[in-house]
Amino acid sequence: MTNLADYTTLGLGGPAKVFVPAATEADLIEAVRAADEAGEPVLLIGGGSNLVIADDGFPGTVISIATRGVRYEPDGRGRVAMTVAAGEDWDDVVAGAVARGLAGLECLSGIPGRAGATPIQNVGAYGQEVAEAITTVRVFDRLTGEIRIIPNEACCFSYRSSLFKAGKPGRYVVLGVTFLLAQESLSMPVKYAELASELGVEIGARAGVGAVRSGVLKIRARKGMLLNPEDPDSKSAGSFFTNPVLDEEQFARLEATAAGPVPRFEAGDGRVKVPAAWLIEHAGFGKGYGAPGRVRVSSKHTLALINADGATTADLLTLAREIRAGVHAAFAVTLDPEPTLIGVTL
Repeated sequence: MTNLADYTTLGLGGPAKVFVPAATEADLIEAVRAADEAGEPVLLIGGGSNLVIADDGFPGTVISIATRGVRYEPDGRGRVAMTVAAGEDWDDVVAGAVARGLAGLECLSGIPGRAGATPIQNVGAYGQEVAEAITTVRVFDRLTGEIRIIPNEACCFSYRSSLFKAGKPGRYVVLGVTFLLAQESLSMPVKYAELASELGVEIGARAGVGAVRSGVLKIRARKGMLLNPEDPDSKSAGSFFTNPVLDEEQFARLEATAAGPVPRFEAGDGRVKVPAAWLIEHAGFGKGYGAPGRVRVSSKHTLALINADGATTADLLTLAREIRAGVHAAFAVTLDPEPTLIGVTL
């Protein structure tokens, strides 16, 4: 049996009952159809960077998506439609766009995983989300057996979610994604204070797309958020919790509980987003918490939980539950996990 720990950035997870590599779109669709017809549960994996898999593994068919292909089509109006196969490495996609002087994805540099996962999670970082650049998502519809093109407006994108994750999870297999990018050397306006500081520009200013990519990679490396076999802090699933979005009343209660100013970002409709990392640290779970155990909080960023030495998924979840309970006890805010949990619950 194939050990799924070898296919996740956490290095955790048990065996797959059946493991199928899919190098072509036809292979991918056929593998999904065969499993569905046999009544087998299906788990699709790409880079394994956003997965927490049970120690017991997965009792069905695991399909490893390794499809390839990137196509660029100028629209004659200073924009380029970039269509990417689901199995393409995401950071390679961003690097290729930046190298061609295309703006719109530069802040998403260094994020591990495959391109097909980006619309599912509405991947975002440093003030950008893929929802801002996606025009269409091409999918295989497991319900109808048809290939469909879903436009941006039907994807139901929201913070770290989409139609593919929250609306009808599992129904659609992402085959490819098309992004519309600007053909210019300057980035989109920089929205994130930490990145603006790194670049030496004001918030709202623009910088070279290459400079923005370099700045993002430097920040991510400092936080242990770049995959690096030489950095033990990178053996994680990235951010383990999403930033909670609160209404005005909830935020007012939080501020009163915190007895001081709480960092906040506008989230629209009178709501605010609060950094989960701030909540975790101020609830008593600082960088390195749990060391020298088998799992711990990253020594570089409180949002990452690390497989430090021979951990199990059960070990990881024990720490995650402790942190979640501690934040709720301190601030009455419940943190939600960002990775997809397979065969386990928090």
